[in-house]
Amino acid sequence: MIYVAPSLLAADYTTLGSEIKKVETAGAQYLHLDIMDGAFVPNLSFGPDLISSIRKCTNMIFDVHLMIKRPERYIDRFVKAGADIITVHYEACENPMSVVHLIHSYEMKAGIAVSPNTPVEHLFPLVEHIEMALIMTVEPGFGGQSLIPETIDKVATLRKYCAERGIDLDIEVDGGINDKNVSLLTTAGANVIVAGSAIFKAKKPRAVISAMKNSATTDFR
Repeated sequence: MIYVAPSLLAADYTTLGSEIKKVETAGAQYLHLDIMDGAFVPNLSFGPDLISSIRKCTNMIFDVHLMIKRPERYIDRFVKAGADIITVHYEACENPMSVVHLIHSYEMKAGIAVSPNTPVEHLFPLVEHIEMALIMTVEPGFGGQSLIPETIDKVATLRKYCAERGIDLDIEVDGGINDKNVSLLTTAGANVIVAGSAIFKAKKPRAVISAMKNSATTDFR
């Protein structure tokens, strides 16, 4: 199934409650929450307190993407804040598997993300132990970037690896995605689509989300 996950980074922070309700009523199933520490990536965003405050606004799945060093230090805080899925970066963990086990100890779904320059093969030993893999299609840390075409092949490689082994894995993609290029990513094997500006800045977000879903395909190559 194809899921659309608007990224809160692109929302108007002065009216977060109405912004969230806007994308929920427009058909979004997930809300993508990018947590940046200014160390792993050269930017800052928000933390568990904001997530806790907006949790009461919506029943959407909170897809928490930790772009922070040593994320294991904060897993419990994001669980308490209301996360449903917690994704950490392969590059930010000394032992990614131990962080996955920690997330699972809270009965949470776990994901592992890889940045554009990280070989997707690094995920192969982990895919049987996680619920989602996130392929960054731009450099992590800033919104509004253009999709890096080479990352599409990474999605296809991971989907093929999983399919050959009967592994049911959600593959999420994040960065520079819109209704014009989403079919390239879903054809490659992605089924969770993160989009920020393309949705939150749209005059008609429902039309954008519908167009993305209509353009998507689950006929993975």
